[in-house]
Amino acid sequence: MNQQEQSEIFSSEWLLLNQFLHKMKEVSTSCVSVYYPYGRGHETISLLDETKQNAEVEKIESEIQKRIKHLRKNPSSIGKFTKTFCIFGWTENNKINIEKVGTSKKLPYIYMVSKKPFLKPFYDVLKTQQRIVLIILDQKSAWIQKFYGSKIIQESKIKIDLRGRHKKGGQSQGRFLRARQTKIHVFYKKVANRVKTMGTDSELILIGGAGQAKTEFFDEIDSEIAKKCRFVENISFSTSQDETYKKIIHHLYQHRKKQVRETIERYHRLIKEGLTAKRNTVIFRALELGAVDTLIVSADYHSDSQFKKIINMLETAKKTSAKIEFVTSPKIIKQLEIEDSVVAILRYKIK
Repeated sequence: MNQQEQSEIFSSEWLLLNQFLHKMKEVSTSCVSVYYPYGRGHETISLLDETKQNAEVEKIESEIQKRIKHLRKNPSSIGKFTKTFCIFGWTENNKINIEKVGTSKKLPYIYMVSKKPFLKPFYDVLKTQQRIVLIILDQKSAWIQKFYGSKIIQESKIKIDLRGRHKKGGQSQGRFLRARQTKIHVFYKKVANRVKTMGTDSELILIGGAGQAKTEFFDEIDSEIAKKCRFVENISFSTSQDETYKKIIHHLYQHRKKQVRETIERYHRLIKEGLTAKRNTVIFRALELGAVDTLIVSADYHSDSQFKKIINMLETAKKTSAKIEFVTSPKIIKQLEIEDSVVAILRYKIK
């Protein structure tokens, strides 16, 4: 990929957000999560004023409102091209903590009080905090790195001594080539076993390197692990870190598109079985009954008049352990007609 796709986040911002999310994942106490579009701070403050919560949450919301007012006066303090502000507040050791971050991407309008920070929009829209295994190899050396977001959490290097040419004398050319190929085969097997132990809990396994090594190596991989594999072009042992991150981000976006496509296909398949809901009133009732399996929401819904209803749906979905899928594709949003609504996949039929 010579030029970053317009829909993809730049690697520098991806790194910054991953660092922020690593910190936020450490928070394991009740948290108020607020996401709002640039220029909508006043509306967000009004929304917080309208909500009725317990005294502790009200105190946190009051501090969040102060932070929003500060950002309205000093927006450059969080990023020149910010499209969405994200603010998190929680109490720890009787002290209110507030953390903020801005992103150049549109995230859904969120107000959520939950057991820990609500970070799902980052994972869906920005493709962060996924476990990825990257393998770069040739016929005699392999470099395996396991990433969690932008952080390398495991690393392994495997090498063999492999002669490239047959010398005169000794064994025949044919025997030399057969012995060489056997040595390469054993090497690939060793790398495959290492990848299997490192990649069992990974979303994606990316394979790159010069020549035919990556396709030869793929034949040695366990069938279950092979389902997670994708080939990466134009990457080698000397590829810069920034270029490596760009390639990881690109494949994360492609992987996410596939996941969304499969969810939408499932939704269309279940319409005939009566296991979907489209009207807001029906979805509200299904959420209250705990009958919603997946709530499909446009990541751009904050531009519509229905966002307060959708915010209530999201909070109820979180409490009932329903999956929430944020969709960014304009084509899918239009197809499902969810500009000012949501659709749901149900666990069971409701009357």
